[in-house]
Amino acid sequence: MRSLLVVLASLVLAACSGGDHEDLRRWMNDAGKDIRGKIPPLPEVKPYEPVAYDTGNLMDPFKPGKIGVEKRKSSGSGLQPDMDRVREPLEAYPLESLKFVGVMTKKKDSYAIIQVDSSLYQVRAGSYMGQNFGVITKIAESEATVKELVQDSAGDWVERESSLLLQGQEGKK
Repeated sequence: MRSLLVVLASLVLAACSGGDHEDLRRWMNDAGKDIRGKIPPLPEVKPYEPVAYDTGNLMDPFKPGKIGVEKRKSSGSGLQPDMDRVREPLEAYPLESLKFVGVMTKKKDSYAIIQVDSSLYQVRAGSYMGQNFGVITKIAESEATVKELVQDSAGDWVERESSLLLQGQEGKK
């Protein structure tokens, strides 16, 4: 039975492969006859024209002063930080990293207790803190007010007021 199926399958395959398929070949020739590849022409290349660069009176573009902030007349505010004074320990830290943890009063003078890392510092009005030349102007029970000097985009010094809230009071204000 098995040999009969093998013989029958081989006869069917032989019958399918023996044809000429002339109609298929004729259709392929007719369909491909009018097909031509259309390639657009290359764009015309314009000749290079060099431009003369005369540096007679022009400023050198590679001078370091060219990239610096343009010096212009000050707005007349006259604010300047004192660069010659001795720096205080809390000026080494940004104002955001300082924590106001308490207030102490000695002989009617208020002192703020400031924590940075694991150290505590005692400061009073007039002390400097923060990296922007900040001066403590007022110490209250719940906050310490700091006046900083920062440069604006024109290079002028302007005052900016910030507050350090007593730790635990941050969400209330």
